[in-house]
Amino acid sequence: MTGLIDGNNFFVSCERIFDPALDGKPVAVLSNNDGCCISRSNEFKALGIAMGTPYFELKPLISRHGLILKSSNYELYSDISKRIISLLNRFSPDVEQYSIDEAFIHLDLPQEQNYFDFGCRLRKTVLQWVGIPCGVGFAKTRTLAKIANHIGKKSSSGVFVMPDDPRRILENTPVEDVWGVGRKLAPKLIRQGIRNAWQLSIQDISEITKKHSVLLGKTILELRGTNALDERDPEELSQSISCSRCFGSPVTEFDDLAESVAHYTAAAAEKLRKEQQTAEGISVYFVMYPEYTPVPMAGGINQFSVVFDTPTDDTSKILNAIRPKLASIFHKGRRYKKSGMMFFGLESKHNRQMDLFSAPTKRDDNELGKVIDEINSKFGKGTLFTLAEGINKPWKMKRDMLSGAYTSDWSGLLKVKCK
Repeated sequence: MTGLIDGNNFFVSCERIFDPALDGKPVAVLSNNDGCCISRSNEFKALGIAMGTPYFELKPLISRHGLILKSSNYELYSDISKRIISLLNRFSPDVEQYSIDEAFIHLDLPQEQNYFDFGCRLRKTVLQWVGIPCGVGFAKTRTLAKIANHIGKKSSSGVFVMPDDPRRILENTPVEDVWGVGRKLAPKLIRQGIRNAWQLSIQDISEITKKHSVLLGKTILELRGTNALDERDPEELSQSISCSRCFGSPVTEFDDLAESVAHYTAAAAEKLRKEQQTAEGISVYFVMYPEYTPVPMAGGINQFSVVFDTPTDDTSKILNAIRPKLASIFHKGRRYKKSGMMFFGLESKHNRQMDLFSAPTKRDDNELGKVIDEINSKFGKGTLFTLAEGINKPWKMKRDMLSGAYTSDWSGLLKVKCK
């Protein structure tokens, strides 16, 4: 049996763990640079404010409806997600994290136990130990578990177990709500007379595959109760690693752009080391705004790539390699909206193919990088960083309504005052 555990309004729920004053209030979390709402409390939804509503449209409603807006606190949300996954491992030997707020579990309970009671106990434990309310759905496949979870979230218990014969449930599930269908595909299926999940499940797989995709054929098998979606190996290594952000305000100075690239590169290099990989090279880019006065100029992207002398995960070596080339993609007088980088040619440090004719080099263990990673893991991200990343970071994305880093930074710990 497959179960899906999905945190309710996850980002908002994370904020409420450490600020009980938010309970019962219309709360929303905003996207990067406080752009638009990406997570809404039930009270916020009840006001009829849609997901994705931009901040400038929300501002006039703040005083009228008592809206509470929060900047995205990804450090906090990521840590809470890890705690939930750790807890789920106590309940199931096979946990498959799907996203920051969703995870599948795979298990077979003894005959004397039932999945509904198990789901209620799991949900209660997650709420008690971590503080996140969640929905739980059980079914034979991941796709059916998604539907079961959706039903469970709307029930008083928060748990739903798909019956052996799911026809009635599937007939009441719009085809656009089926995992793997999507907004673009749903209208095409509806024009073919396929309006609900049951009608999709009885289609001829070969015909559907020809007309649409192999993935949709697998979705039909899943709706019929046959596992057809491949699970990604949690130990599978990344094929590429990238990092980029839009700036909080237009950037015009070269030094600020260079600092941002150094910061993103250091973050990506940390992930390289975590996966025990090295990169053969790096691509770096700056994205420009269009200009309208005094002379119209189109926006665009300038980029370059560097191939390292030897594959590496050493932040200092990588920064030294890209620094001389940064000026070549900078145009003075232009306004920049974003910068980013991507490592390519990733390979495992343990299976590296050496060059027979290259000069002998010292073993590259990058002890400094390991020590920095350990310190940042223990005391919080950004405790140690390269000076090339800058100190004040005026280019960082806007997060004017950011809550504290309650679980990942010592300075962010809640303080208790005793009278």
